[in-house]
Amino acid sequence: MKVVSLIEATTVNAVAKGAIEFLTTARAMSPPPGIPAVEGWFVTFDRRADQTASDNEFLNAAGAAGIEIDIIPERNRVDLKVIPELRRTIEARRPDLIVSHSVKSHFLMWRSGLAKNYPWLAFHHGYTATDRKMKIYNRLDRWSLPKADQILTVCHAFAKELSAITRTPVEKILVQHNAIRPAARASAASVQELREQLGIAKEQRVILAIGRLSKEKAHADLIAAFNQLRNTNRATDYRLVIVGDGPERASLEAAARAAEPARIVFTGAVNDVQPFYALADVFVLSSHSEGSPNVLLEAMAAGVPVVATRAGGVPEIVSDEQSALLVPVNDPARLAEAIERLLNDRALATRLTREAEYLSSTKHEPEHYVHSLAKIYAGVVNARTGSLL
Repeated sequence: MKVVSLIEATTVNAVAKGAIEFLTTARAMSPPPGIPAVEGWFVTFDRRADQTASDNEFLNAAGAAGIEIDIIPERNRVDLKVIPELRRTIEARRPDLIVSHSVKSHFLMWRSGLAKNYPWLAFHHGYTATDRKMKIYNRLDRWSLPKADQILTVCHAFAKELSAITRTPVEKILVQHNAIRPAARASAASVQELREQLGIAKEQRVILAIGRLSKEKAHADLIAAFNQLRNTNRATDYRLVIVGDGPERASLEAAARAAEPARIVFTGAVNDVQPFYALADVFVLSSHSEGSPNVLLEAMAAGVPVVATRAGGVPEIVSDEQSALLVPVNDPARLAEAIERLLNDRALATRLTREAEYLSSTKHEPEHYVHSLAKIYAGVVNARTGSLL
């Protein structure tokens, strides 16, 4: 089955990382009976005049993985003049299925008319931007998504949201949670090096957060929870390590300076996060909005006990008191209580961690993900063409 994926990325964000992992894994494995093998490539859009890959992380990563990429020049975020070139690119490749991965790709698929000749699956990964301009931009999905043969998203919470936005019956929207390939555990030497780099003593308890520093990730709630934890437990030496970068970094650093500047560390973006997971006593996901978060799956696979909010698809991945401690969204006090409980109850932390590791290895491993997606893709093609792949 020949699949072309329309990807809008310049960095290896969660969408790009998942798409690369899917094609890499699909190429390396033999599908079970009844599921077709998948051959795929990317189509992306680029506003640079020279279109070199040297400063584009996504192009570099896809190229390193041996995935072919067709690059279409564009002038702005939604440049309708790319449509003729998109049509030519698709006609030259003649795929069995086109998969669009975000708002612009969905919109261009609709406006191009390509869906008249090719089966189209619109893969919705969620809305993260919350400013007025992006909310208006995201409304394009109201026109685009109902025209797709199939809508796929990463959690049932998003399916309900999309149903309301697009007026598509929720039962017509399929759900496929994300998967990750567990990374090798960090060595003791690398963890010790990180401790020294961050100035964290062995007896200090480490609370870790990893993710984009944007409003929906609610790191401000985490800082407030950390302050409460410190105020009620002065005898315990805590450190909060926040890994990532984004538009909220300046305001978050200001909040940290006003509270516990010596105990809250901002590392910026980091390529290898495994030493941070190995360093952590607890991982916290404080988000107000989530789909199927990769960082949650990474923490589970790394064996770090988790405190998370009941945001979006999080409760579809972990269960409260079974594989994580879940708290309400936008409730720093409850967040602080759950963190304290995990730090003080080692038996509970161990039990939750074991169950979370089991879930990550059985429900969210890449091979299972490839099988599921390939079956969904084949179903879309077969429904349109009436032929079995």
